[in-house]
Amino acid sequence: MPKPMDITSLQNPRVKYFVKLREDKKQRRQDGLMLVEGFDEIALALSAGYKPHTLLAAPELATRQIDFSAAENISVTRAVFEKISYRDNPDGWLAIFPIPKISLDDLKLSPSPLIVVAESVEKPGNLGAILRTADAARVDALIVCDARTDIYNPNVVRASRGTLFTVPTVEASNQDALSFLRRNGTRILAASPQADSLYTTQDLRGPLALAVGSEDEGLTDFWLGRADVKVKIPMTGKVNSLNVSIAAALIIYEAVRQRTSSVSK
Repeated sequence: MPKPMDITSLQNPRVKYFVKLREDKKQRRQDGLMLVEGFDEIALALSAGYKPHTLLAAPELATRQIDFSAAENISVTRAVFEKISYRDNPDGWLAIFPIPKISLDDLKLSPSPLIVVAESVEKPGNLGAILRTADAARVDALIVCDARTDIYNPNVVRASRGTLFTVPTVEASNQDALSFLRRNGTRILAASPQADSLYTTQDLRGPLALAVGSEDEGLTDFWLGRADVKVKIPMTGKVNSLNVSIAAALIIYEAVRQRTSSVSK
């Protein structure tokens, strides 16, 4: 006989709690827990060494199996899963992970690190996209300053495709982030449409932190006034600003190109 469902009622208190954990930043921070949905995202977290408190599966939806037994394993009906889920086409897997506790002092930088500083980024999708680029480019760390979106929002996890677990990500004040970069001899490059220099004309090798700002206002004077160099991306259209995640990706990959070229010579 098939295993009976552990939770079948939409009114179950655990279901209500999982929904609140999904929607409420205060609840996540209070409990130190975050919700991660999706087979690939959970598998990436597991491979990075993170262990879930709770693993939920909907057998009606799950076509792949996760070879891991959490402290608590729950089987739910499709209806229950879809109530908790935040995806349009859920794949039947969801886990509750402890929020990673990473500080600036925990960061282990390479000899010539490439770091991204994201100040006041508001949209989870943009933060997630920056993380995907950072993972692909082997960026050493993402430092989120003056956070306007919760980096443990399920939508950040979704947009990042789970790379929140592969890129060391730290929340810090502007001053603490600046002090950390200065201590580590890291040059600060600020991206701004008002800069005079094109990003392709600068030497992006060596220890470097790329600072990008909010979608609407860009970087504050804190970073613009303390940057070692300010750069812009050439734009000749009617709109004079790119999406922050695209701007970050262009500059990150110019740094990768330069570093790869210097190694191959």
